[in-house]
Amino acid sequence: MSDQLDSNPQDEGQKPAEYTAQGIQVLKGLEAVRKRPAMYIGDTALRGLHHLVYEVVDNSIDEAMAGYCDDIKVVIGEGDTISVTDNGRGIPVDMHKTEGKPALEVVLTSLHAGGKFDSGSYKVSGGLHGVGVSCVNALSEWLKAVVHRDGKIYEMNFERGIRVGEMLETGTCPPGENGTTISFKPDHEIFPERVFSFGTLRARLRELAFLNRGVTIDIIDERADIERQETFLYEGGIVEYVRWLNEGRTLVCAEPIYIEGEKDGVQVEIAMDYNDTYNEALFTFANNINTTEGGTHLSGFRAGLTRTLNTFANNSGLLKKDMKGLTGDDVREGLCAIIAVKIPEPQFEGQTKTKLGNTEVKGQVESLVNTYLTQYLQEHPKEAKGIINKCIQAAQGREAARKARDLTRRKSALDTAALPGKLSDCSSRIPAECEIYLVEGDSAGGSAKQGRERRFQAILPLKGKILNVEKARLDKMLSNDEVRTIITALGTGIGSGVFDITKLRYHKVIIMTDADVDGSHIRTLILTLFFRHFREIIEHGYMYIAEPPLYRVKKGKKEIYAFSDNEKNKLVKEMGDRGIYVQRYKGLGEMNPDQLWETTMDPETRVMTRVTIEDAADADHIFTILMGDDVEPRRRFIEENAKQIKLEDLDI
Repeated sequence: MSDQLDSNPQDEGQKPAEYTAQGIQVLKGLEAVRKRPAMYIGDTALRGLHHLVYEVVDNSIDEAMAGYCDDIKVVIGEGDTISVTDNGRGIPVDMHKTEGKPALEVVLTSLHAGGKFDSGSYKVSGGLHGVGVSCVNALSEWLKAVVHRDGKIYEMNFERGIRVGEMLETGTCPPGENGTTISFKPDHEIFPERVFSFGTLRARLRELAFLNRGVTIDIIDERADIERQETFLYEGGIVEYVRWLNEGRTLVCAEPIYIEGEKDGVQVEIAMDYNDTYNEALFTFANNINTTEGGTHLSGFRAGLTRTLNTFANNSGLLKKDMKGLTGDDVREGLCAIIAVKIPEPQFEGQTKTKLGNTEVKGQVESLVNTYLTQYLQEHPKEAKGIINKCIQAAQGREAARKARDLTRRKSALDTAALPGKLSDCSSRIPAECEIYLVEGDSAGGSAKQGRERRFQAILPLKGKILNVEKARLDKMLSNDEVRTIITALGTGIGSGVFDITKLRYHKVIIMTDADVDGSHIRTLILTLFFRHFREIIEHGYMYIAEPPLYRVKKGKKEIYAFSDNEKNKLVKEMGDRGIYVQRYKGLGEMNPDQLWETTMDPETRVMTRVTIEDAADADHIFTILMGDDVEPRRRFIEENAKQIKLEDLDI
């Protein structure tokens, strides 16, 4: 569905004004970026490293949104260098009137400099803070800019943000062959780890391709022994995004509902569909920026959706007389939706731009949803009935879950004052220093209980494989002993309006399972539970996976643990073949308490992996494929990824 709620004659059929040096406004300083890089890119770990690429790509995407670019190429080169090429207009190279130097140099060396502050150059842009590419320049060992513009090729080089030599005219190019290439190498003085993840970059580039229909985005990895390439082009835009997210799910509507409109210069696009799961998957964007904390566009969508479906359900007689109405949770169960807005003057909360603050957007989105979703429901009675029935079932499940919670509270099963008997709790009551191990099996649980440091380490043994919550509503989850035990031990409660992260009793929740197929399956089931129902625990950085050793290599009195086959083989070779004893641990239960403490539980020596969510949409898609009912997508995923997949590749 597509329409305009309001029109602006000034914008109709017009592209932005000519993009020249006069459109570059300087608002100054660069040294602060190197002194406090985290203020500008979030951190100097892997997330900040990849953010450098996003800043450069976002400039190319801004050209695409302005209508001047439809091809972007990102290359990961040897030595983890990055090159981003687009076929946009090319950064201006003429002299800047007030700065007295080429506009290209101004853009690359001055904070708050760019065409995004001039509404004539860009109608909408994601880079309105103006620190993007100059930040990348400041934090790179070297950066090279090559511009194709007006039939000529220009080049400028920098080292740690300082220009090296003058801007050079290096050749000619065919008229109309415009564009910019930014190549750089992150500075080892700033970033302790400089290895780019193909998977992490791929997820963001795929997301941008979904959000900008008709734009081709290539990612190429040229590093030795890794060479790979993927191309993203989605003519259907966010409608294809919803289809991709719903892969492997049974859908209520044959085709996603698509809503599009514009009011007061704010462009709104929404694609949505309902599926047979019990989880909501809502992803919001403002000027292509993933607003992970939501904001006014999300509030407007939720309000409009709840009001519209309640009104339709009452007017159509589908809502039973004894029902008080549908809540927000009811109408979002099983909903997958993308909400994308484009705003001339976006107001983000914080430099990381994760929450939209424009107050006017809420009413605009709510009005749009109410108008066009009502129209859709009236024109598609079969789908409308399916959606309302889905919401009614969710309401019934919510009531069943409430009764189950009340019942278990009366039995003290969910009362944090009465912790489960199988939990060996720690003596400390300070969450920041407490950790809980979710351990596979009673045998390993016994060793962990004996080997732990009782002051701050709690042990919760789990019997067998917990319920796959991907296929279960909350009321069924609450009837599962193992899931209920985990909920009780955590202390946060579960479900909308009940879960409270401030009541979490441990700030390290550690999954400790055997290094075999069953252990991996149990770990995945636990991760599914936390991703779907305790996501804030992951987002706060409280979730970890223990990494027990696979081998114990002993020669004489010397004893070393190995965490992989390669590590074991290297040790055997170094220690010599004679008199060596190699023990392969088939499970945690084979370790005595001292060994388990020394290798896996001692904070001084243990190895743990922190679970993070780099890309929620990607994680949602993977969990659906791996844990859902549809076998075919799972089989295809395994066939394509079995040889190279690692836990960290899932980016969850």
